[in-house]
Amino acid sequence: MTGGLRKFLTPAERPAPGERCELCTEPIGVGHGHVIDLESRTIMCTCRGCYLLFTHTGAGGQRHRAVPTRYRHTARFPAGATLWETAGIPVRMAFLFYNSVQERAVAFYPSPAGATESLLPLDTWTELLQEQPEFATVAPDVEAVLINKHDVGFEAFLVPIDVCYELVGLVRLHWRGFDGGAEAHEAIDRFFADLRARGEVAADG
Repeated sequence: MTGGLRKFLTPAERPAPGERCELCTEPIGVGHGHVIDLESRTIMCTCRGCYLLFTHTGAGGQRHRAVPTRYRHTARFPAGATLWETAGIPVRMAFLFYNSVQERAVAFYPSPAGATESLLPLDTWTELLQEQPEFATVAPDVEAVLINKHDVGFEAFLVPIDVCYELVGLVRLHWRGFDGGAEAHEAIDRFFADLRARGEVAADG
């Protein structure tokens, strides 16, 4: 795994919400935006002004990019079954995004140790987007396809990349023992219930 990915999977310490923008030090509120450093993969808390500076591709010397805030959800995502079989994902959740610096799609799943990379077979990313055309506009680096396996199949979400790392942190905080325990599973279920409530409904894949 590259050094850049290690930095991304081990988030750097940063001001708590409600303190200061990490780019200009201006005070920020709880509902502040996030900007990602594409080289280090660090997600930074920012004020509204700094956030808006990086909402267009190419801003910030092509190094920084604002994380969008759109959510989409499809209740049926049959392509998830093939992904689980070919990528060998051992848990019920995984997220995929296109890393423009590495020029490839990558996949991670939450674990008690943090985000763990799962190698993607060639063309998997393209095939997944073909299965769900409404996800085809997923933005490189800053948005991800988050897939959840449940009792009757798979569902999928198009989400901001920071949401995926919120899920990683939730798993690390609550997971106990081999199977995680009731507290972890209840927290994960609440997390996905919130995403369903927030997400614009996309056509089933």
